[in-house]
Amino acid sequence: RVFLRAVNQFTSVLNRFFLDQANFELQLWNNYFQLAVAFLTHESLQLETFSQAKRNKIIKKYGDMRKEIGFKIRDMWYNLGPHKIKFIPAMVGPILEVTLVPEPELRKATIPIFFDMMQCEFNFSGNRNFHMFENELITRLDQEVEGGRGDEQYKILLEKLLLEHCRKHKYLSASGEVFALLVSSLLENLLDYRTIMHDESKENRMSCTVNVL
Repeated sequence: RVFLRAVNQFTSVLNRFFLDQANFELQLWNNYFQLAVAFLTHESLQLETFSQAKRNKIIKKYGDMRKEIGFKIRDMWYNLGPHKIKFIPAMVGPILEVTLVPEPELRKATIPIFFDMMQCEFNFSGNRNFHMFENELITRLDQEVEGGRGDEQYKILLEKLLLEHCRKHKYLSASGEVFALLVSSLLENLLDYRTIMHDESKENRMSCTVNVL
């Protein structure tokens, strides 16, 4: 809780003194995001790993601090405005870590950042595509699922939110929809592969490996 108050102080200082064009500090903002993500994903805050009694006790006293810091990360991302392109693809992995935390409200609040990154790269890269974002998300998703994160609910929500946002966009509707379905299909294959890794059947394991490839 003390640490969270400190991060909130950093938030207001960054917004007040280090956001405008003349005083923008890329390294400082990078450090802020890394710090906030490390806090949010810290093992002592992962409430679903505790017993129900302990979880209730913590929520009653402190609330779910992951949500509080997660909403701050989201707001700080949108505050960046034209500076956002400087954080792509470096921030894709950290934001992915945040969205994979199994807290529904947190996921709904932060998954749309992915669409914002797609839109940002599409507008500012000069190539009218989002290949940097796409490659980074696919690479990092593979690593995170192999590390034990991700679940079926995440796959469904990710596809739903990306499709909703892409379909409303004049230029990203077609390429965005293809990408959303590709990521969803990849995630499904990665989750199947992770589940079946301990299966006795070599045929099942090989089938899953082929699907992922």
